[in-house]
Amino acid sequence: MALALDPAAQDLLFREAHTANTFTDEPVTDEQIQAVYDLVKFAPTAFNQSPLRVTLVRSREARERLVKYAMGANGDKTLSAPLTAVLSVDLDFHEKLPELFPHAPGIKDAYFSEATSREAAGTQNATLQAGYFILGVRAAGLAAGPMTGFDFAGINEKFFGDGKQKAFLVINIGKPGDDAFFPRSPRLAFEDAVATV
Repeated sequence: MALALDPAAQDLLFREAHTANTFTDEPVTDEQIQAVYDLVKFAPTAFNQSPLRVTLVRSREARERLVKYAMGANGDKTLSAPLTAVLSVDLDFHEKLPELFPHAPGIKDAYFSEATSREAAGTQNATLQAGYFILGVRAAGLAAGPMTGFDFAGINEKFFGDGKQKAFLVINIGKPGDDAFFPRSPRLAFEDAVATV
């Protein structure tokens, strides 16, 4: 067998998993989200910088503030999901590097002294962590509905007014509801996406 993961787990995480567009009203608990985070925190990032931050939007009031920045049907999806997570990059992630990467004392200043390079590195690595976050949601037996169709500048102003975080993804989370999934769209074949040099 080419994969170490058993077929049921492969289906749960990849083949049978879809982006969910509707959800039941079954709550997503704090314990479930902590279990997801405790799994996905092991995603690789450069220098273990771990710049991803997750803001859970639970209250109706907070959700209504969020959907003001949604495009198209994303607002209705977000209002009806039991939980929404706003994923952002912490632009001050380098402040935690001494504890996260202790065997390289000076790394914070050597590599991340310039704000522009820090933001680029943080965004790249937080995006990598976001993929793991979606897999973690699936591993918990939940469905994820990731969306980029939001005015993230507006979200940043309303939710992260101090400018220290930049949102880049909104994910609805829960048990899939009726007609939750669109038909599976095609994917590129191996020979169209993989090259050997």
